[in-house]
Amino acid sequence: MAMLGKRRPRRERSGVSGLQGRQAPRGIPGEHAGSEEPSPGVTIERLAHDGRGLAHDAAGKALFVEGALPGERVEAAVHRTRKRFDEAHVRKVLEASSDRVAPPCAHFGRCGGCDLQHLAVPAQRRHKQAVLLDLLARQGIEAPAAPELLAGEASGYRRRARLGVKVDAEGQVHLGFRARHSHRLVDIDHCTILVPVLDALLAPLHQQVASLSVPRQVGHLELLDSDQGPALVVRQLKEHAQDREAWQAFAAEHGLHLAWLAGRESPALTWLTPAPALSCRVPAAPGAARGAGELTLGFAPGDFLQANAEVNRQMVATALAWLEGLDGVSLLDLFAGVGNFSLPLASAGARVTAVEGSPAMVERLADNVRLNASARALSVTARQADLNDAAAVQTLLAEAAPDALLLDPPRDGADAVCGALVAAPVPRVLYVSCDPATLARDAARLVHGGYRLTRLAVADMFVHTSHLESMLLFEHPSAERQPQGATPDG
Repeated sequence: MAMLGKRRPRRERSGVSGLQGRQAPRGIPGEHAGSEEPSPGVTIERLAHDGRGLAHDAAGKALFVEGALPGERVEAAVHRTRKRFDEAHVRKVLEASSDRVAPPCAHFGRCGGCDLQHLAVPAQRRHKQAVLLDLLARQGIEAPAAPELLAGEASGYRRRARLGVKVDAEGQVHLGFRARHSHRLVDIDHCTILVPVLDALLAPLHQQVASLSVPRQVGHLELLDSDQGPALVVRQLKEHAQDREAWQAFAAEHGLHLAWLAGRESPALTWLTPAPALSCRVPAAPGAARGAGELTLGFAPGDFLQANAEVNRQMVATALAWLEGLDGVSLLDLFAGVGNFSLPLASAGARVTAVEGSPAMVERLADNVRLNASARALSVTARQADLNDAAAVQTLLAEAAPDALLLDPPRDGADAVCGALVAAPVPRVLYVSCDPATLARDAARLVHGGYRLTRLAVADMFVHTSHLESMLLFEHPSAERQPQGATPDG
């Protein structure tokens, strides 16, 4: 505090690049500038789990190279030096891989969202399958077969996005996504992975924010698509009547559902257009006795919703196929959300206990059961519990006595659940994961606890990124499986 208000003394030049020890901006060959010294050409051995090329220098030190592909020889510039490895980016491709392609998005290399656009889509998917197998092998788990692949379109697939908004010192408005490992915003006027109806809003939204009376009061914008059309949520830090009217006019012009999330502390959501009953559809079990082949899931802004609708549908269909013979069977669905898996599994005849940590989400799940009740009979009980509490999970297992269990946890995984499943085995466990590292950790605990891995799949939820979603089916040979159609009383 002694220096408060005083000018800091000028520091002499060190002769060391300011880029050392700092993450370089995401880029493509030829786009990086700076004072980093390029290394001699290196040969890329393989892709690391995060999509960077892995090489070794002459001394054998590992080098992770952004923008490099297996088999390529590249000139790499080191931008971060560590004790056991260095981090670099491609300065020049000397010998290109046959899997290298022209990135489909003009913002590639600046936007941090899609880091694998320079790699052909089939090769991206092979890489993700290899990552899952490698992480399992590191835990001593041998896969029974190559992972199945669940995949959809390579562009126009993402149905929700958050756009950052910033006004710089010169008053210039910036709207877009963040650069990789940075808070810096990259202005985006077109996004190849957004569904077309949302992509078409990017340029008009930039103009809209720039025209506001107080654009600095806009924190961010959330876009989402639904069966009722696109919706926009404006995170407004402070109420402003004139800008509220401007947003209402924008929504009318572009046919949007518009919500206003206002206030710095405990912001309140208010619909500035008639409040929509937002929903999406997921498949029901094939041959369900009543109703059409789809179920309707209602949701609200802020609820978790898988970003890729087509791949999510394939994941639901896969769960129904792998957990066949569910008629009358007790099934426990943990981290159930709004019922993405609960309702389809109930449509196959399962008696589902669906558990969520958030009371609001439990209420939404129960609403979705009622929403579909007129089309088919669904046996779903929605419950609230802390699924990170081992005692709470043990109680759920004892009360539900499930013949099958599905869990779809967040990135932290399901350590407490897996511990309980080892202590009280369930015949079939389907683990849906958005983080392969915590999945491998939890899978090891299950396998070492007596479960066998019988099926696995990779879901390419986020094409052009290294993000990996997966599904693993475990079976416990010592746990008795209830006969089809049986009840707890026999």
